[in-house]
Amino acid sequence: MTRFFETLFYRPRWYHWAVSLLLLSVSLLYGTGMWLRRKVTSRKQYPVPIISVGNLVIGGSGKTPFVIALAEYFSEQKVTIVSRGYGRQSRGVVEVSRRGEILVGVQESGDEPMLMAGALPHASVIVAEDRSAGIALAIRQGAELLLLDDGFNRVEIGKFEILLEPAVLPNRLPLPSGPMREFFATRSQADMRLREGEDFVRCVHYVELGERMILATAIADPERLKPYIPEGVKYQIYKPDHALFSAEELWRSLEVHEADRILMTEKDWVKITDRRLPVALMKLELELNDSIMPEIERWLQKRGKSESKT
Repeated sequence: MTRFFETLFYRPRWYHWAVSLLLLSVSLLYGTGMWLRRKVTSRKQYPVPIISVGNLVIGGSGKTPFVIALAEYFSEQKVTIVSRGYGRQSRGVVEVSRRGEILVGVQESGDEPMLMAGALPHASVIVAEDRSAGIALAIRQGAELLLLDDGFNRVEIGKFEILLEPAVLPNRLPLPSGPMREFFATRSQADMRLREGEDFVRCVHYVELGERMILATAIADPERLKPYIPEGVKYQIYKPDHALFSAEELWRSLEVHEADRILMTEKDWVKITDRRLPVALMKLELELNDSIMPEIERWLQKRGKSESKT
């Protein structure tokens, strides 16, 4: 069922549209509800600048590497990332890392926050279902700049909105007929819209590739990895987004398929506790247009000037 809807959302064929039409009335109700929510909700302003990196489409769009790039660019400030922590086995506000010191395990943090925590020795990471509670903790701890991971739908928070968009989106309908969290026209609410292939491109680097490998991944729409799969991958294991892999099943797969390495994304690798596994990594980075970071800096400077006048 998951694979069917991923195809409907991202690569629909003619017969998928019949299902989409059957669900259209539900999609219109859902989209209208989200539109009303955006209209009637008042935004709370905070004493520190907040930059939100989000998307309208469910699933991956490069948010995590973009947040990492932002945190690295503004590393001279005390940066704190606040994330929902999808897939974690904890509740409430959890401090994942403090200035690079990792404080909890991946089960308490979730895979993407742990990936960010490990990649950013000068930043802090907090996860919270209630982003306002996570923001409050970050401010108490002296954060100077907040990065809100996957925050476009958090309409109650005053922030600078960066919206990441895929290069191609054949289905622009709201859930469940399509992959949109809100009506497509809502994209106009963003302060900055960045399209893959125009404003940024994905770059994949490989570490310790083998001659005969198994690709094991638990990301949304794993088919998007196809252009980046290197030679030597003989078998694929796909699981739902944020799912866990046990070391036992991976060792068994290596034996059954006579493979010498497991190929994984960094997001998947942070969830593996058995570091003896022979793993090859796919490391994703984004190459950004040169104008993007200076534009964000100008917003920060403008915000600082307006606050100094009040």
